[in-house]
Amino acid sequence: MWPSPALLPALGLPWLALALASPTPTQIQNGTAAPVGSRAPAGAKGVIVQLFEWNWDSVAAECTAFLGPAGYAFVQAVSPPQEHVAGAQWWTAYQPVSYVLASRHGDEAQFARMVSTCHAAGVRVLADTVWNHMAGGAAGTGTAGSPWAHYDYPGVYRDQDFHHCGLAPGDDIADYTSRAQVQTCQLVHLADTRDRNRPRRATLAAYGKQASRLGVDGLRLERGENVHMPASDIAAILSRLTAPGTGTGKPYVTQEVSSSAGEAVQPGEYVGNGDVQEFRYTAALRDAFSGADPGGIAGLRELEGRGWIPSALANVFVANHDTERNAVSLTPASPASTYLLATLFSLAHPYGTPTVLSSYVFSAFDEGAPDGGAGACSATGGAGAEGGWWCQHRWGAVKGMVGWRNWVGNAAMEGWVAPRADRVAFGRGARGFVAINNADAPWGAVFATALPAGGYCDVVGGASVGGTCTGAGFTVAPGGTFAATVPARGAIAIHTGQLGTGSGPGEGGGGPVAVRFEETATTVVGENVFLVGNLAQLGAWAPASAIALSAATYPVWTATVALPPNTAFEYKFIRKEADGSVIWESDPNRSATTGASGVLTITAAWK
Repeated sequence: MWPSPALLPALGLPWLALALASPTPTQIQNGTAAPVGSRAPAGAKGVIVQLFEWNWDSVAAECTAFLGPAGYAFVQAVSPPQEHVAGAQWWTAYQPVSYVLASRHGDEAQFARMVSTCHAAGVRVLADTVWNHMAGGAAGTGTAGSPWAHYDYPGVYRDQDFHHCGLAPGDDIADYTSRAQVQTCQLVHLADTRDRNRPRRATLAAYGKQASRLGVDGLRLERGENVHMPASDIAAILSRLTAPGTGTGKPYVTQEVSSSAGEAVQPGEYVGNGDVQEFRYTAALRDAFSGADPGGIAGLRELEGRGWIPSALANVFVANHDTERNAVSLTPASPASTYLLATLFSLAHPYGTPTVLSSYVFSAFDEGAPDGGAGACSATGGAGAEGGWWCQHRWGAVKGMVGWRNWVGNAAMEGWVAPRADRVAFGRGARGFVAINNADAPWGAVFATALPAGGYCDVVGGASVGGTCTGAGFTVAPGGTFAATVPARGAIAIHTGQLGTGSGPGEGGGGPVAVRFEETATTVVGENVFLVGNLAQLGAWAPASAIALSAATYPVWTATVALPPNTAFEYKFIRKEADGSVIWESDPNRSATTGASGVLTITAAWK
């Protein structure tokens, strides 16, 4: 159905614009259509931060307090701002019921203030966007008070505005090798809209115009193919949108398109519309840093020749909100600092436009954000202890590498060195150099670079303040060589924008420390060993929340837990019997203190 005639003028959408010609499917797929979205963020800054589930007021405050000064280019203001089904679960924001800007994250006025505040801090805003489906439940009332039912969203869409494919039970996708099913059937019963009719496109263009009028600079299109929109349909809508603040006049666009070999719809079909999120990159970093790929991180040198999205069109990340819940990527709780090191690699390697996820601790898939989405961090982030927020974007090492990437810009990668599978080092022209050690032992070496001679400050562990390094300092000799020891499960990075001498204690905040517990205990059938302690990550002394140890190397029971750096903690091992009873170790409590980074191994025996 057509949207209310009163809606379109209010959103600044001239009726004449609806008649604009759209690229054909053939043009999109063969690359002859001009891109309708602007490419990777223009200018000296190019890193996106995803503040997952932060409300609009918190995002605004963080833009001023940290994101702008740290050099982030875009904040991905997740989740979608439109009215959605009621509920505290994170995914409710992805089930829209209208296009009113009133979600649990804030109303239109708060959204507008967030955009203007972030702009004042030098940060552009990327809005998460759901275009091709509505809510999938039976019925209810939305966050702005709108009543709705499946296939009936009063004032927006009726039954005739949705696909009813008739190709699979319940109209849900059953065969991803069928283009007809992928693009006309439903994903998990989400009401799939007809996107090729002009009224539907008019409604979506009006919504996009409203976001543009409020100053939004870019869009992340949720599930471009899994929610069935052909690339040409997306292009038809994007062709009507503008974003004056981007410099190109068009919004920066990144599209979530995941697919497996043999499926009918592939990510490459969507590059005519803007960037495409490259999920194969996420899997490759997971396997390389976790050791699942025997080639290790040494195999990550060339990423362009793998049949992936070309670097200039790819948006990449170590994890996003979906992958960390579906256990298909590294996460902040991954052992041995692998998540942090992979993030540093992503910021150092030139492939793609990187997005840094900033998320929160959760114990169940559906769990929404803590504190009603009021994001809060300490100066250098958290390790799941800041009210449940990980605050990865504030980790000192991540902050340092955001500045490093901004400084090296488009300088070519050169001088790749990989003496073994778990160690790599490389330069970015004559502007920067990085070394990453994914091994459990320090890496001492003399590194060759293209950098000019002088004193440099390590930006992974500190910065240059008045010409003095707050972390480690290194001297590059004439000819570009310098000697350094890269910490176990650590990294160093230097660039010509952070010159200095001396070495300080470091800024901290590099991320969580991987603590490996090795407890020797003999048990009987049905009896298992658990770990519990005073920190939230150790269950806060609650046996029901205790961490199960693995018996894979019995009688040594093991577990690796990510704990905050420079933190003293107490703990005990407990046994859980087959009948559910709990046996505690003898007093006193055990205790330990984490270091600033790296790995801590604790060996003990039952007492």
